[in-house]
Amino acid sequence: MRNFIENPLTMKRVLIAGATGYLGHFTAIAFKNAGYYTKLLVRNPQKLKTYPVYANEVVQAEITQPETLIDICAGIDIVFTSVGITRQKDGLSYHDVDFQGNMNLLEEAKKAGVSMFIYISVFNGQAMQDLAICREKERFVRELQSSGLPYRVIRPTGYFSDMNDYYIMAKKGRVYIFGSGNAHINPISGKDLAAFCLTAIEKPETAPEVGGPKAYTHNEIATLAFQSLNKPAKITHIPAWLCKVVIFLMRKLTSSKTYGPFEFVATMLTKEMVAPFYGSDDLLEYFKSLKSTGKSSPTK
Repeated sequence: MRNFIENPLTMKRVLIAGATGYLGHFTAIAFKNAGYYTKLLVRNPQKLKTYPVYANEVVQAEITQPETLIDICAGIDIVFTSVGITRQKDGLSYHDVDFQGNMNLLEEAKKAGVSMFIYISVFNGQAMQDLAICREKERFVRELQSSGLPYRVIRPTGYFSDMNDYYIMAKKGRVYIFGSGNAHINPISGKDLAAFCLTAIEKPETAPEVGGPKAYTHNEIATLAFQSLNKPAKITHIPAWLCKVVIFLMRKLTSSKTYGPFEFVATMLTKEMVAPFYGSDDLLEYFKSLKSTGKSSPTK
């Protein structure tokens, strides 16, 4: 950890939206350790007690309610947002959060004239706009690109925490994978991705793609989950055609909030998702940390 003397008058200031989420948690730590004055925008400050982040300032606000964001970017140099729907059950849609919520924050950033706006999208998101989640993320990306603000759109392949489902299924004794499981992905830890976001500020590329240090097939990831638990690997493959039928029916019968996560995961499992390699954290060690802590939440 870097040691520094905090002088709020001279420190660069960063506003971090989504600091209680997996990536936001690590990003808040990374910016603080790098000597930034950190201001966290959170919906529920109580969540910070579970995985403490020693920030300079915590502001409770709702990114989907613009009246709570008024002047939140005043005096801020950098805005970072990883806000997006994962498994929330509050009735909000991808449009409400991934697009409009981030737009509300962008409008405040424009008003304040921040020097950099960093947004976390998804690897290959431009080519997957038939998916509800990617459509709204890419819609926001276009607005950010035309905002006039300096920006970075970070495109990770997937987080270590996205692999938790493999661990949870392995713990129950069997992993189910859509398709053959032979597509590759190089997921990245929250700590490594947070470090990458910091380096991206000083580099000219506006939309860098990034993944972890090693690529795996989904079958290999499932096997690692079993290995971390000292269990024999038991994997069942669900035919890709059946997934397509289920997605078609879900689109007809349910809302995007329901079918969105399913279609996103099913699509990811059948696509090559390998981005430039970065970082050093190991996925097997991540799974082992879940076992040692008894949690399915971030340790890396």
